[in-house]
Amino acid sequence: MSKAFRNNYLLLGISILSLVAGLILAAQKQEAASVFSYAVGAAIGLGLSILLLIRALKNGEFGSDVLALISITATALTNEWLAASVITVMLATGRALERWAEGRARKQLEALLKRAPQFAHLIDSDGQIRDVALNQVAIGDRLLVRSGEVVPIDGTMLTSGSFDQSALTGEPIPVFIAPGEMVQSGVLNSDNQVEISASCTAENSTYANLIRLVEQAQASSAHGVRLANKWAVRFVPFAILLALAAWMISGQVSTAVAVIVAATPCPLILAVPVAIIAGMSRAAANGAIVKGGAALEALARTETVLLDKTGTLTHGGPQISKMAYEPVADPDRVLMLAASLDQSSPHVVANALVTEAKRRGLVLKQATEVVENHGVGLSGLVGERQVKVGQPEGELPEWAHLDSALLVAITIDGSLAGVIGLDDPLRDEAKGMVRALRELGVRRVLLVSGDRKRTADSVGLEVGVDQVFADCKPEQKLQILTDEMRSAKGTVIAVGDGINDAPALAAATVGVAMGARGATAASEAADVVIVEDSIKHLAIAISIAKGTRARALQAAGIGMSLAMLSMFGAAFGFIGATEAAVIQEFIDMAAILWALVPTRIMRYSNN
Repeated sequence: MSKAFRNNYLLLGISILSLVAGLILAAQKQEAASVFSYAVGAAIGLGLSILLLIRALKNGEFGSDVLALISITATALTNEWLAASVITVMLATGRALERWAEGRARKQLEALLKRAPQFAHLIDSDGQIRDVALNQVAIGDRLLVRSGEVVPIDGTMLTSGSFDQSALTGEPIPVFIAPGEMVQSGVLNSDNQVEISASCTAENSTYANLIRLVEQAQASSAHGVRLANKWAVRFVPFAILLALAAWMISGQVSTAVAVIVAATPCPLILAVPVAIIAGMSRAAANGAIVKGGAALEALARTETVLLDKTGTLTHGGPQISKMAYEPVADPDRVLMLAASLDQSSPHVVANALVTEAKRRGLVLKQATEVVENHGVGLSGLVGERQVKVGQPEGELPEWAHLDSALLVAITIDGSLAGVIGLDDPLRDEAKGMVRALRELGVRRVLLVSGDRKRTADSVGLEVGVDQVFADCKPEQKLQILTDEMRSAKGTVIAVGDGINDAPALAAATVGVAMGARGATAASEAADVVIVEDSIKHLAIAISIAKGTRARALQAAGIGMSLAMLSMFGAAFGFIGATEAAVIQEFIDMAAILWALVPTRIMRYSNN
């Protein structure tokens, strides 16, 4: 727990103790000690309300806590110490609730934010391997990158390998990189272990530069305006004018103080955070972690959505989409032989063939004399058959022509027996999600991808977006987002899962990361993290946010309406400051109970 979190809970505890102690001392007729106890609570409330007001003004907001400041000051000056202590408890409770919500979201994200490489496997001059911190790696150092690991620092390949670059470029098909060619930090080694020579230091790597771009984008993004503050802008002037009118008409300062106490926006301070916390909890239960109340409020006003392609609308990895076989061949036998050989390779394409064979219930055999030529293919013996699986060679026959992003040829005893086509398939729920966004009032849906134009246009057409941007680098994604934010009146959301999406996620009004398989940089930069591997949770999260915002407004409306009745009662002298504070407690309970009533979540269909 951070120091700021502990301080808020400590203040709440002290304010409650001072109120309870004051009540006990008052019951024992120890008036002086009772007043002192109440005064301790009042002092806490005064300091906290001043701090919150200063922070709100720095963010260009009008704090909903200004009436609490006025109320505590006024009750203290008129010796209404019990009322001052009660107001402090309400103020501290509201702040603690908000902090608790932020802490809960952060705790649920901790597991997602530990993926960034912290160490590198350094190969010493004597061939020994030892782990060192990234900041200790020098240019020219030999590094080992094991299968399934993220490349920690940009470097030159000393051995060949295949890499999943989707986090950086959006290209879902693994890329072969030969010795002497450059490999960027942040990409995933999808093949056997490789060796690289570091070409830069950690602070100048591709990954580090993107993190800096994220930080710059976060610094330039606008602060969210608390929902309670919007109500305060209208309500505070009215309360002050009514208090002044009551004072002028009655000639009693105590009457004005009672009006201010009755006007203290405890329904705003308490009911709104409670509704927001309830909404965040429901979103988390439905696969989306919202990092703060401001993000949830902004999510409810979504107008424009920018979607990444790879890993967001698609699954983010190669899967078999088409298969063609030599006319006289037995398809199951050809696939069995190819998958039996591919069992010997950790390559993602090989895994796709093995997965398909197992899905069909084929019994695989052990391959022998296996030779893997990185970036070309695999060959070996399966039983008595000489099998080769890899890139097609020469002109393909008519039956083997497939329109796929990647083709894999299966050769048996020197003769082409089959061709497998692999693509990054569209998620089943993608089209339904875009349609659901329209139903929720989203006006523009854009596809912004680092993938090739032909592929991006095809996906965009299929899911029904308004506009497609392809071949986009991180800087271009950020510029497209900036242009949309200039023209939009509501919230602009950016959705992605890769390192290349992180700057846009940080700069957007609300950034949404596909955290189940996404990059750490994306999860850190985002305001919302979808922890289940399904984009449908975006539409569900927006639906929850809209319902939550509506419930918060209703709770605040109920509370403020009852508070206004109390204010008029105080203005006409029917209740004093202490009675107004107690009545406010019952008003708070009514508002909070309504805030906790769950709202309906939209029904989602993949069709």
